[in-house]
Parts: sequence; structure tokens; C-alpha cells
Amino acid sequence: MKRQSPNYGKIPPPVLSHEDRLKAGLKAVAARKKRALIKEQLASGKISYLQAIHSDSLDVNRMKVIDLLKAIPKVGEVRAKLIMERAGISLSRRIGGLGKNQLEKLEKEMLVNQVQTPLGKLIVISGPGGVGKSTISKELGKQPNIWVSISATTREPRAGEIDGVDYLFLTDEKFDSMVANGEFLEWAEFAGNRYGTPNEPVSRRRKNGQNVILEIEIAGARQIRKNEPGALLVFIAPPSMEELAGRLIERGTDDPARQAARLALAEVEMAASDEFDEVVINYQVEDTVASLVSLLS
Repeated sequence: MKRQSPNYGKIPPPVLSHEDRLKAGLKAVAARKKRALIKEQLASGKISYLQAIHSDSLDVNRMKVIDLLKAIPKVGEVRAKLIMERAGISLSRRIGGLGKNQLEKLEKEMLVNQVQTPLGKLIVISGPGGVGKSTISKELGKQPNIWVSISATTREPRAGEIDGVDYLFLTDEKFDSMVANGEFLEWAEFAGNRYGTPNEPVSRRRKNGQNVILEIEIAGARQIRKNEPGALLVFIAPPSMEELAGRLIERGTDDPARQAARLALAEVEMAASDEFDEVVINYQVEDTVASLVSLLS
């Protein structure tokens, strides 16, 4: 009988052109650079191993688990191998190949070995209406390792607002239940509706090493001072009251009577700035964001 080649019947690999090979090579180099950056961020403490492992990044998913663990301060190769052995994970396993049970075992072993994720910081920003808090918060949310908390409210969604993105829209009954169970870091009533900061997502993000920003009113900031003494309270102030008045007029969302009421309230709110740990004057949004990021580091 004629002996067949081991490759008989197999589809030959595609033949890549020089241009395709060059593109593939550049892509591989870029991926290696991204993985190297992740290791540097782990080593410096800019991100936690939980953030890295639970990342949706394809570059992270292709990284070997042992390479990620070795990048964590005070772990090293010997300790990394021991952690993986006890978690039942092979040394060749990549992050993207970890199942739910393996992830849970790995996190448990990390805790047993006292590889703790530093608790993320909590920064509260407050200030008078029209000073630019919302714009500042949106820009902060674009920064690495910062999460801007989403408030809960009993009011109806406005046009274009998305539940879970703009606010967590709750019924009065659900809000009552959360208040009774102590599930808010702070809450208050305004214009017939209630607003509050749920504790669970803030706590979870901070335990994962993320820094959390709360953009809330001054009354809420006072509650945070009592409930979270370690929080950093930052008051965002306008360059002047004249500047604030100009910004309110430019927004064009209020009639003259409403603008006057907002300015009168702003005078009262400005007097509360002494209660805060830091006062940042919002001359330019970019500079204000940079100042807040520096406070986190």
C-alpha cells in the first residue's frame, strides 16, 4: 500500500504577501508595546491586577497570566507560580482563557498571599450652579483609573437621558427601600425629587483600585464628610461672581428671574467653600482637570 504523507488532505497555510507580513509584524510590535505598558502600570501601582485581569482589551487577554503576576510589586516568579498552582491554573494559560471559577480562585489566592489592591480614592467635587462641574466631571471620566459615580433619582428621564448612564432612575418605593437599608452614601430632596449616591458601586470600584469622583451638591458633600471621613472634598469656584453670571447667561437655559435666583444661591454656596479641603478656581476646564488629577496622585 502506498504510504500517504502526514500532511495529505490538509489545507496549506495561506501565503502572505510582503506587505501583509509587514502589517502583521507592525501589529505584533504594537501589541507587545501595549502589554509592556500594562506591566509598567502594574509595577508602578497606576492600575491594579483586578483592573488588568478584568479588562476587555485584546492585548491583555493574550498576555500570559504568569507574566501579569510577575509584574505586580512583591510577587516575583516563584510566588507567581505558587499562586497559579494553588489556583489550579497552568503556567501556559493566557488571561483571556481563564474561566469564571479560575478567576475566583486566582483572586482568592491573591488575597491569601496578601497581594492587596490599594483602595481607590474618593473625591467629592461641589460648587455653585453654572461653575462647570458637569463638564469637569465628564473630562475626568476620560482619565485612566477614574470612575465618575452615577447618581440615583426619582425624577422622570428627560429627552435623550439613558438609565444607568445619565442617572439611575428609581421609583419612589425603591428609593424609600434604599434609604431604609442605608444604601446611600448621601441623598437629598430637590425641587420635589430625590437624588442620592448608591454606596455599592462606589465601594466596589474603590476596592478594585479605581479612584471615584462624586459630583454632588454642598448638602451632599456635608453628608459624605460624616459617612466617609477619608474622602477629599474639593470646591470648584468661579474666577469671579461676574464671570459666573456671564456663564449662566451664555447657557441660555434660564429666564432672568431664574438666573437671579441662581446667583443669589451661588453667593450662599460660595460662603461654604471654607468647609472643603481644597478650593480650585475654574479658569479653564483643562487646567482644573489637571489640578484634580494631580490631587489623586
